[in-house]
Amino acid sequence: MLRRRANGESVEQIQPDLIIPTGKRKGPGPSVAGVYRALAEHAKREAYPEAIEAARADVAALQAAGELPGPRLALPDRASL
Repeated sequence: MLRRRANGESVEQIQPDLIIPTGKRKGPGPSVAGVYRALAEHAKREAYPEAIEAARADVAALQAAGELPGPRLALPDRASL
């Protein structure tokens, strides 16, 4: 997607060719708005990598101090009960 966008293609031209390979929404590609959101998120990560690392360090410190709960465990599917 990034390569095609850099070559001058519009999001509307790229979006029909995208697919979601795994997960709940497996199959058809994301919406045009979803593509724009992904591009914006990528641009933000590229522009401020030090902010991402600082945020990860802050979260790790809070979790180590017990001030932030860890990840929640997945609940079993009702069908498997």
